[in-house]
Amino acid sequence: MTHTPLPITESPLSFASRLARWWRGGDAQPAKRVQFDRPLTPWVFLLPQLAVVVIFFYWPSVQAVTSSFYIEDPFGFGSTFVGLENYTEVLSNNEYRSTAGFTLFFGIVVTALSLGFGLLLAVKADKVIRGASAYKTVLISVYAIAPPVAALIGMMLFDMHIGPFTELAALFGYDLKVGVNYRDTVFALITIAVWKQIPYNFIFFLSGLQSVPVSVREAALIDARSGWRRFVDVTLPLLAPTAFFLLIINVTYALFDTFGIIDVIVKDKPANNPITLVYKVYLDGFKGNDIGSSSAQSVILMVLVTVLTVVQFRYLERRVHYG
Repeated sequence: MTHTPLPITESPLSFASRLARWWRGGDAQPAKRVQFDRPLTPWVFLLPQLAVVVIFFYWPSVQAVTSSFYIEDPFGFGSTFVGLENYTEVLSNNEYRSTAGFTLFFGIVVTALSLGFGLLLAVKADKVIRGASAYKTVLISVYAIAPPVAALIGMMLFDMHIGPFTELAALFGYDLKVGVNYRDTVFALITIAVWKQIPYNFIFFLSGLQSVPVSVREAALIDARSGWRRFVDVTLPLLAPTAFFLLIINVTYALFDTFGIIDVIVKDKPANNPITLVYKVYLDGFKGNDIGSSSAQSVILMVLVTVLTVVQFRYLERRVHYG
């Protein structure tokens, strides 16, 4: 196969800008496509990835949609078609609406705090001269911890008997009871989830800050003496593509990837603890053996996430400038 390589003098930022303009239907022309000698060659390269997508995404999705219209026997002896009954019962359930409200609150707070602290630490790390490598390594190392392990560490920190955070709260006269008190559990879940996600945002924000040309920084230093004004007028707009990408990643993280954290914190605890929609799907399907209701909840969650993603790309992406 033969292809035309990109010129090595083109910067990644200009290439991304040109690619974005072409995607929107602009007049910029994309690079020439790769040519294969045999028509089946590209399908051979695509086959492993297509197989993964079909097996682990499309097939389970079809199964979930199909199961949502049936009441499944918990022992697998049969199923009864009930139409939209599972959906109406789920949407009319007060517990489900309460869980949906907490999921919305949890997603907004975790996303906002993770992005905010990640950006703050990246800005501070970008100014560090001495000991910069050690400073960055300490901040990034947390990302290597799996969510369930992060939750185990959080449980030790919030332990009602020997947890340092519990002892700190006791100094101010507050009895912190994570896993028993609803609000205390919410605070612990948000704290652990944000702590786990900050390093990921820090890596991308720091890369974006270090890609800002020196000439642009020097020009901003002349035009605006205030550091805050330089950051708002110059640095932040240049970080818009990175921030938009991280916004989508963090929303997905808050809705789905916090499953391990929630499972470790609330498992075997009283039933009044906060949970998210994805964890409720697990509880109803695998613990309660209500496959039909669990499937209906998963379909509703899939539709909500799809709509949210479309809204983000349609309205927020317009405010992002790539060049």
